[in-house]
Amino acid sequence: MASVFEARSFRFNPPPQLAWARRVLIKPYASIAAPYPVTNSRDLIENIVLGIRRVTDAEILIADGTRDGSPIYPVYEALKYTFNRVLLLDVKDSIFLELENPLQEFNATPTFWVPNLVLRSDFLISVAPFHVVGGKGRFTIANLLGLLPLSPRKGQDLPEYQGLKGLDVEKALADLYFTLPFDMAVLEAEQRLDYDDDPLSGAATHYGKIVVGEPYAVDVIAARLIGQQPEHLALIEQGRQAMTDTGPAQ
Repeated sequence: MASVFEARSFRFNPPPQLAWARRVLIKPYASIAAPYPVTNSRDLIENIVLGIRRVTDAEILIADGTRDGSPIYPVYEALKYTFNRVLLLDVKDSIFLELENPLQEFNATPTFWVPNLVLRSDFLISVAPFHVVGGKGRFTIANLLGLLPLSPRKGQDLPEYQGLKGLDVEKALADLYFTLPFDMAVLEAEQRLDYDDDPLSGAATHYGKIVVGEPYAVDVIAARLIGQQPEHLALIEQGRQAMTDTGPAQ
């Protein structure tokens, strides 16, 4: 399930199960030292943190990584990501563990290397801006790519996400959804940002919405807003149906 809210009056109300969490991980899109709508706004992240604090005194972690492998802490500082009693982490400093894809028939890869901070957290929230890249939606599920380790850089090229080189990104995103089952997603759709390669040169359009719910449900709503469904959402629907037929769905 997912719900759409007006951005100007949005107040994050956590689900009841979050009250039982001892450690909450927030994965924003914060890999570039550029303000919203390139990254998530500080106001939204603070809104979520305050909502969590209303129901639990759990440890709150915020984690992301840069695309070039450089330290993320200067980016956090540029984005003014400073929150009371919140630990800011760089994904690349994590211990990575190989996690099996639960799908019997995977789309791209049978395993992913994931940071142990994900596995040690009780409640996982993906927070993403409303991006459309080359005409394809990149929402809260695509945001999870930032949790993967980077392979070593070669020359001036950006490093690849480890293990994904040569794989179809849409198929890999479908597999990642099942392998990293996040509990909740928040899509910051106050503005939509369209770009081809460089988000810093994107064109923003006002939408005035915040979408909250289960990650797949949130991204389906976002796809309807742009009138185009990314392939990975169709693959996820097929995987959900297959898991329903053989056992409990994610």
